[in-house]
Amino acid sequence: MRGTHLAQLREVPVGLADTLDVVAGFDDALTNGFGRVGERDGAALAAFAHAFVGTPLADPVAAAVAAITAGSVTPEHLGALAGARSALLGAAHDALLTQFDTAAARARSPWTAPAVRPAEALPALAGARAWWHEVAVAGWRGVDHELLSSAASTVEAALAVPALRRLAVLLDGLTAELRACAPIATMAEVPARRWADLWARGVLLTEGTQVTDEAPRVSGRLLPLGVDLHVHDTAVQVQLHAVLEPTGGGQPRLVRTAVAAAKVATIVGPAVWRLLSAHPMLLTALAEQRALTVTDLPLHGGDLGWVDDRVQLDEPADPFATARVLLPAAVAATTAPLDRHPTAIGEPVLIEGTPLRDEDGTLAIEVDGERVVLAVDRLPAAGPLTAELVAASSACLGLLRWDDGRWQLQPFAVRATVKRRTVQAHNGDWACGVTDPKVAKDEARAGDAVAVLRERAGRLLRR
Repeated sequence: MRGTHLAQLREVPVGLADTLDVVAGFDDALTNGFGRVGERDGAALAAFAHAFVGTPLADPVAAAVAAITAGSVTPEHLGALAGARSALLGAAHDALLTQFDTAAARARSPWTAPAVRPAEALPALAGARAWWHEVAVAGWRGVDHELLSSAASTVEAALAVPALRRLAVLLDGLTAELRACAPIATMAEVPARRWADLWARGVLLTEGTQVTDEAPRVSGRLLPLGVDLHVHDTAVQVQLHAVLEPTGGGQPRLVRTAVAAAKVATIVGPAVWRLLSAHPMLLTALAEQRALTVTDLPLHGGDLGWVDDRVQLDEPADPFATARVLLPAAVAATTAPLDRHPTAIGEPVLIEGTPLRDEDGTLAIEVDGERVVLAVDRLPAAGPLTAELVAASSACLGLLRWDDGRWQLQPFAVRATVKRRTVQAHNGDWACGVTDPKVAKDEARAGDAVAVLRERAGRLLRR
């Protein structure tokens, strides 16, 4: 992106601040619990309901707020509130993404609603719905070990149903995080926005609809741009952003694909790559910076379903060259309604410029007098990128995100000059093993946690 493009991202979209304030009021009320709504929380919920006057959500939201105030909230009321909260954040997402698309001149294909049908009435769904209800009544500060323990059976039941794996992983991860923060009642500050995001998503996932349309299949050449690593105590996900050149021609598409694995808290740093050994084609493409030939992979909007036996390694492909030549013309997909959230915005961009460090230590890259903050706090420990390497870069490939009231660039690849040599570093460089001798030695000294845990698991299974 050029400096003139970055200049268009200075202004905050009209109404964004007010929208986020209304959501913050709702989140504070959820923190304290809907079972004991005080005067301040009551006013915040009333303002929340007022935000939907004149919309189709006005009546169900007003009814839900009235029920909370009267002390008779039901799971159905919570469904309306979770949907309304997601709608507000979805509107904020759309305003920010429109601003970005205008600045970057990025084309975006329209979203087509899939056909859906009511989900099967499963005990796991009912159990999850009841748990989210109890959390809302108690509030985050009222969550105790008993309430957290009661989620274990629901997680186990949901994991056994493939269609509910997403719900199961979310519930498992959130309860682990809450347990680590216990006692929550004594926390100086609760991450109200984050936990409310997860609560709302969890509630909506229990509403029970299933997509009946089969996703269209695509084939072509997949050219990686970079990977975003999401590492949690209980799971790891590698999300690849790439440009797809469809077979038979046509405009290139901006897509992403992801693979994930369960983990434990003791597996950290480069060791997380070993959990994804079932996907050798993807790991090799990342480590060797190679393109991939894909055949008949399902495409849900901009999300490409990963099927290992339909992928083959192709020739080497420099992500910086891909970003410079193909990214400007690539068509992005419109985000599905359930996934629209300001924090979900992550648009691949290439910015060439010189990073500068402010007096407070903030690192920013400057182009034609325009500056964008570099989110080096998001750099994963599983790759070679460091804040020092980013600071020495002359080109940065990454995801432009909206965070802390401003646009920030999360690097996933840089080109820098080190000891008079031009080098590149990518988040996926260590996908097939650590290439830095010093880090490799530290890893060897620490031992292979994945191998130890697998051996212990195997021993237990043999008993």
